[in-house]
Amino acid sequence: MSFQGEQHPGVQAPTAESNGFRLNHTMLRIKDPETALAFYTRVFGMRVLRRLDFEEMQFSLYFLARPEAGEAVPEDRDARTAWTFDQRGVLELTHNWGTETQDDFAYHDGNAEPQGFGHICFSVPDLEAAQAWFDANGVEFVKRADQGKMKDVVFVKDVDGYWIEVVEAGRMAGKGDGAQA
Repeated sequence: MSFQGEQHPGVQAPTAESNGFRLNHTMLRIKDPETALAFYTRVFGMRVLRRLDFEEMQFSLYFLARPEAGEAVPEDRDARTAWTFDQRGVLELTHNWGTETQDDFAYHDGNAEPQGFGHICFSVPDLEAAQAWFDANGVEFVKRADQGKMKDVVFVKDVDGYWIEVVEAGRMAGKGDGAQA
């Protein structure tokens, strides 16, 4: 028997028409691609799978992910584009040309009022090692693992102020079920 998902008010059974659907990517708008790409590739070890430029509309899309070791990523640009849109866990960074030269320009991070978008999340193998890595790389913390009511969960900010949750999967067992960490 395969997992059918938790049942809560409002949950409906998937239909045959949605078979094969999967979440591919989440998009964040960035001010400066050079600083954003440096952050996500250096701090989180992501790789740019594909860059798409739309000259007429004056924006570029950068698709980042962490391909598995040994995973065959197509060299051909068209094949890699199709492959990129068939992956899971992709981060799309959207750069509207010219924002990088505007000193007072910033996107809403979703956590300031009025709240909306919240955060993205990375799972790491060792939360303490990740915190030490963030410290060594000057990453801004919102919350460390030993702070606040929800222990073992870290929040940092990227260069555009977006929040990134960082968890160690094994430490999440029992969270939200009335258990205290």
